[in-house]
Amino acid sequence: MASTVVWLGFFALSNAAEDETRAGAWWLPDTTMRLGLDLRGGIHWVLGVKLETAIEHELDVLASQIQEDLDDRNVTVRSIAREGATLVVDAGSTAQADVRKALGEWQRLETAGGEGDGLRYVLTDAAERDVRETGMLQVLEVMRRRIEDPQTGIPESVVTRQGSDRVLVQIPGGELERAQARTLLDQTGFLEFKIVLDQDRSEDLLRARLPDGLPPETKIAFQRDRLTNRVQFAFLVPEKPDITGEKLKHAAVGFDQRGRPIVNFTWKPDGAETFAKLTEESIGKQLAIIVDDDVYSAPSIRSRISTRGQIEGQFTSDEAGELAVILRAGALSVPVVIEEERTVGPALGADSIRRGLNASIVGLLAVVAFAGVYYRLSGGYAAIALLVNLVMIVGLMSMFGATLTLPGIAGLVLTVGMAIDANVIIFERIREELRAGKLPRGAIRTGFEKATWTILDANITTLITAIVLYEFGTGPIKGFAVTLSIGILTSVFAALVVTRLLFQLWPGDRPVEAVSI
Repeated sequence: MASTVVWLGFFALSNAAEDETRAGAWWLPDTTMRLGLDLRGGIHWVLGVKLETAIEHELDVLASQIQEDLDDRNVTVRSIAREGATLVVDAGSTAQADVRKALGEWQRLETAGGEGDGLRYVLTDAAERDVRETGMLQVLEVMRRRIEDPQTGIPESVVTRQGSDRVLVQIPGGELERAQARTLLDQTGFLEFKIVLDQDRSEDLLRARLPDGLPPETKIAFQRDRLTNRVQFAFLVPEKPDITGEKLKHAAVGFDQRGRPIVNFTWKPDGAETFAKLTEESIGKQLAIIVDDDVYSAPSIRSRISTRGQIEGQFTSDEAGELAVILRAGALSVPVVIEEERTVGPALGADSIRRGLNASIVGLLAVVAFAGVYYRLSGGYAAIALLVNLVMIVGLMSMFGATLTLPGIAGLVLTVGMAIDANVIIFERIREELRAGKLPRGAIRTGFEKATWTILDANITTLITAIVLYEFGTGPIKGFAVTLSIGILTSVFAALVVTRLLFQLWPGDRPVEAVSI
């Protein structure tokens, strides 16, 4: 394992400044380290968030609540309708006073005048600010969960707020990553479950079975081939869903008994109760599972289903993964549009990558020179352990597909400076034992034993900090945290294992009178 990591590290160090898609020599692995946006370039998007839609949606919700409130008060109105960002209550001449009194108690609404029997209301300034802020936070959360998803997202992407109604998205990579991000952005992920009323192979055949036209409050939904987009089945379903994905708790990729990709989903408690009642009342019927108006599957209900279910369809593992991400991330309740799109070249490029690597080499040589002068042969052991540590860091990053960014290079340089500390602690402990009169072999053994817990304590505290940075940071901050975490683990390994192995080579069990330290 260690030899594999070292081998990958040497290869990644020698090729990090080249294009990551370039094929290596026949005797080397055909893989190099993935570079971040600041080193490799990528896609820069500015997304406009249509917050007016959030206000309209809030007014629609309020309209239904107002109708319920008026019904409870035995106040009859002709209609409650939304006109843009305004609610119009047609109260008639007899109910105006009662409507004004009832709506005067609603803190989120204020009167906007009116003509005739129509009373007009709008959101208060405070309510509108709250709706806009909530809409922006929802969009940010959904976009982050989709694009930065660890399974099918794009590593080292940046999703951040820009101003009051815009989102900045930076995606490292080329056209492949751009297409992947576009897919995640375009899908709204609106999941619906509807009981199938009728079905046939095509819309024409289905309509032929309905000579009087579509029944009221019904529509036709289609199941299409995932590759050709050809209609496979046409389903007659209700316009309103029986249950939606808003009550979904989790979604993940799985496989059926034949090894075909599926999406397993789990309901929240209230969703499980609704779904259980729906399936219990519809045993023997088909249940259409609809995502963004496309029917993914329509299985027959054979028994009552409560907490868990699955979506089957003729899709690949990647398509199933994208669907799971979209459902898990939730629906974009507020639409977004790409207002600005441009391809970003590497901010630093191959020259700066070389500069970063050169800085690592200069730091390494300076530390090696100091260690050699101050600790003599033992300093040479520390230098070898330091080199192995550096190679293992890059090797592990390459092996696990980590992305190298400019902060990652900074973490690499920082690790080079910190890694010698463990060896210094060990050497000073050995010196103390030698001054106490112990023989070299005993002094070396005791020095490592006494230094081990000190080294672990010091590095664990730094590792905790790196974990916190990774958990709460985004984009390049995570890259720095990953590099630092790997560097901490490899430096401890190099000091406690590699350096000790070198001492076992010399002096080992030889009865020497002194050790060069």
